[in-house]
Amino acid sequence: MNGHGSNWQGKTALITGGVTGIGLGIARAFAAQGMDLVLTYRNQAHRDEAAAWFVANGYAAPRFARLDVTDRAGWAALAAEVGPVHVLVNNAGVSVFGPTDEASHDDYDWIMGVNFGGIANALVAMLPGMKAHGQGGHVVNVASMAAFCAGPQAGIYTASKFAVRGLSESLRYNLAPYGIGVSLMCPGLTRTNAWGSALKRPEGFAGSGFAPVDRAELEAFGQAFELGMDPLEVGEKTLRGISENRFLILTHPDHREDFEEIHAELMAALPDEPIPPGRAEIERLRREANRAAAAGSRIGISDLT
Repeated sequence: MNGHGSNWQGKTALITGGVTGIGLGIARAFAAQGMDLVLTYRNQAHRDEAAAWFVANGYAAPRFARLDVTDRAGWAALAAEVGPVHVLVNNAGVSVFGPTDEASHDDYDWIMGVNFGGIANALVAMLPGMKAHGQGGHVVNVASMAAFCAGPQAGIYTASKFAVRGLSESLRYNLAPYGIGVSLMCPGLTRTNAWGSALKRPEGFAGSGFAPVDRAELEAFGQAFELGMDPLEVGEKTLRGISENRFLILTHPDHREDFEEIHAELMAALPDEPIPPGRAEIERLRREANRAAAAGSRIGISDLT
């Protein structure tokens, strides 16, 4: 299935946080292609609303699984229960803001635990089965444009998305020999309720270093999300990206100026001086190894020197 084309009929997709927002947008796009859906959720009302939408629109009812993505035992049970999975979409996350210099251990542990740890838990639980069934497949790790663009109010969130980006870039080389593609999907502003994450902080992480949540201020911030892209459009672009086996799926054209600035800053920071032949050879071998890995070869440490 690596380089899948468009034959998704009957393939099973597991989407975390699949009953609202971007997760539901992806689920809707997948359902239109005849995919068998497994959607994880936390909120029963959101699960019921999503179930009603699929019934009302004539689609087969998805399978729903209540899951906290930080719960490793829950992941193990889900992996045993759900059967073969062809597409794994790691979408669940929290969007929390506050000045990084004031953050507490609880702030780090909660945000990183969900946004990065939740994906790690999914991979540990689901990849053995995806590799074993031998039919190939695809992993989509949903990050954010924060995987490229940092700012003063979202340091831990940004760190989590940078981490997902780095993990995904390496993982694609590991999974290529199994016919399993990997995509890093980075949406920009989307019409979702992600802005309300700070209102759902678990009691176990109550010791925040950030100022207490001002609900009125947060709701005013949430109005910006109403200007965002329709989640279904994000879902359709995600489906197109994995059908083309693209590693990087950027759904919004809004960030060209940012990328141009980042590129210019990187190039300007490189010293303009000769590279010793020995070092140049090591980097050449690294690049060759990466190209071979992307083509399906298994790479060991000995291939790098």
